[in-house]
Amino acid sequence: MTIIDYTAFVIFILSWSSYAWLTSGKPRFARLSLNQAMAERRRKWIYNSLRRDLKMIDTQIMAGLQNGTAFFASTSIFAIGGCFALLGATDQVESVFKDMPFVHYAGRTAFELKVIGLTTIFGYAFFKFGWSYRLFNYCTILFGAIPMVDDTIGDRRAAEQAAENVIRMNIIAAKNFNDGLRTIFLSIGYLGWFIGPYVFIGGTLFIIAVLTRRQFFSEARLAIMEDKQP
Repeated sequence: MTIIDYTAFVIFILSWSSYAWLTSGKPRFARLSLNQAMAERRRKWIYNSLRRDLKMIDTQIMAGLQNGTAFFASTSIFAIGGCFALLGATDQVESVFKDMPFVHYAGRTAFELKVIGLTTIFGYAFFKFGWSYRLFNYCTILFGAIPMVDDTIGDRRAAEQAAENVIRMNIIAAKNFNDGLRTIFLSIGYLGWFIGPYVFIGGTLFIIAVLTRRQFFSEARLAIMEDKQP
């Protein structure tokens, strides 16, 4: 691999880290990200459940969150299997890549390293989705400990503490889910490395730009903002 290959990989890591930090809520910007805004909506949802005894709607929402996480965890496993299959078919892939004029083929070793890197990315995504699934399961259990309306009226402080436990667990689970989903998105940019380092850089920056727009300037973000700030 050449210097530009290593440069492209460094740009990939820096872009990933910068975007994760930007949307984490640690930088104090006037403009909230979509993830931060949704965390506040999660809080309102859980506190709203304190005012009703029938919580079937809430359990259905929890089940939907778990099912979505399980789907992406399974998808990550299939992707890892595909990467191992690709390693076993290196000879066939090598013969195909050599015949493509627009592909910068850096050799067998470089190709295998890129596949190992892609496998690592999908493995990271699987662990994030798997942990998120388990946290949503814990969240469901904690939600079951939320007192009924009569008990909430009798001891509001204890009820709010139980709700806060659910909220914190739910937000942590959502963060891990978002981390896994971000990994899946960025793996698309990583695939550009198999064509060439410049495609790798361009694909990564394009995906980061799209994700940043969705977090800070999208219609989805505007739809849930109470003050409807542009």
